[in-house]
Amino acid sequence: MTVVLLISGSTRAASTNSAALRTVQAIAPEGIETAWYDGLPELPAFSPDDDGTGHPSVLALREQLSRADAVLLCTPEYAGTLPGSFKNLLDWTVGTAHLYEKPTTWINVGAPGRGEGADATLALVLGYVGAHVEPTGRAKLTVARDAVGEDGLVTDPEFHTAALEVLTRLVHHATHQ
Repeated sequence: MTVVLLISGSTRAASTNSAALRTVQAIAPEGIETAWYDGLPELPAFSPDDDGTGHPSVLALREQLSRADAVLLCTPEYAGTLPGSFKNLLDWTVGTAHLYEKPTTWINVGAPGRGEGADATLALVLGYVGAHVEPTGRAKLTVARDAVGEDGLVTDPEFHTAALEVLTRLVHHATHQ
């Protein structure tokens, strides 16, 4: 069983980024276990003087990263880059090996012409922490707000197909690297 940790970079309740990952979780095939990280709003501001061991939310993040075989991210773009809270999450992994050589990729659900700044920053930060980014896994899969059903899942069958491909490539990368 391959465990894929799903991390949304959004703290918004009706986030299309979170809806995309919930949909991935719902369509994950047998043999792939997905785990949901939901502690983003509780993470304290990163400080290099603090190892995080006094913060239950940092310990929970690190524990989930340690248990995961791979990580799938989906984040909005704010002001041309990553949201501060999501960058803060990544900062908590800089001094640890929790993302080092961890198979990782992401889905960008932004509207056409949006999200490139977040993509570039995410690639840069993941490079610094030594994550093993799946080279063909990143995907631009636009999700309109009206494509999210009342159940919080993306309703578009084309999204389902493409998202399943991303998940499958990530798991293949994790099990064959």
